[in-house]
Amino acid sequence: MIDKLQKIINRFEDLEKLLMDPEIHSDNAKITKISRERSALEDVVTQAKAYIALNEQIKEYQEILGGDDKELKEIAKDDLPNTESDLQKCEEKLKILLIPKNPNDDKNIIVEMRAGTGGDEAALFVSDLFRMYTRFAERSNWQFHVMNANGTGIGGFKEIVFSISGKGAFGKMKYESGVHRVQRVPKTEASGRVHTSAATVAVLPEAEEADIDIRSEDLKIDTYRASGAGGQHVNKTESAIRITHLPTGLVVTCQDESSQHKNRAAALKVLRSRMLAAEEERIASERAKERKTLVSTGDRSAKIRTYNFPQGRITDHRINFTAYHLEAMLDGDISEMIDQLRIAEQQEILKGE
Repeated sequence: MIDKLQKIINRFEDLEKLLMDPEIHSDNAKITKISRERSALEDVVTQAKAYIALNEQIKEYQEILGGDDKELKEIAKDDLPNTESDLQKCEEKLKILLIPKNPNDDKNIIVEMRAGTGGDEAALFVSDLFRMYTRFAERSNWQFHVMNANGTGIGGFKEIVFSISGKGAFGKMKYESGVHRVQRVPKTEASGRVHTSAATVAVLPEAEEADIDIRSEDLKIDTYRASGAGGQHVNKTESAIRITHLPTGLVVTCQDESSQHKNRAAALKVLRSRMLAAEEERIASERAKERKTLVSTGDRSAKIRTYNFPQGRITDHRINFTAYHLEAMLDGDISEMIDQLRIAEQQEILKGE
């Protein structure tokens, strides 16, 4: 264990030296790659150094206990149990930190949300989820940007696609993929009966050009006039873009940018991310261990969560976790839910090893 940890510490120190090397400062891609690797190792190195130090301390106490100095032996006898307890806690933290990370966890994301069953109420629920995620992004110091939206006249969305940029965005938000269900009295319901509506959420790691190669001859690109609220170009120029990937039949539209060029770039970004996600899901479905994982992020048709307004509760069905601060969570305070999902996933992985 210590040999493995020392290798990680040595690698971290090598990366820090590389970042101070003036010869690589002109290569932004290389600096970014090295910085990401260093950042990914930082928490592991902190715990690894603590683990090694605690091991050394225990060895010293054991040597003292085998010696003749009575006063030192009393000190060692008193301190050894606490140090051993600290070592055990440190080892548990290291086990989690050393779980192989999903290489996409540090990527930015594209979130696609669509109204499901429930008509206008489902569209309003999509609007609520959109606000929840954008408020969570603000709390996390992430940036978000709407790429495409199809709104309703009463403030909902039939569909909305937006990007979130920030450290660890996919690693935290990946658990949100699936069907979200809401139980409440709709604003459009006069009789006061509780209705159940649904919305689908797909969280995609943002693909870079190096991740997915798209040939121009495989694309059918159409332009049309944007509709709905927007800037000066709306309904005046054909700035909206529809891209069809002929081999897979995937269709992406984008109309919320100010120019055809920007809409095309945004649509290609979404297309690459969908293709990357599809490939990740194909690989995941072939792995028996991942198929059995409770906190699965691959099946977007699975009902993962219920938001019950009459009882003020929110329940995640994958881990049977229920919280009773629904309004706070809809205001973006979803860290507790995400932490519980991450812990459940880590425990399953550790059990499987």
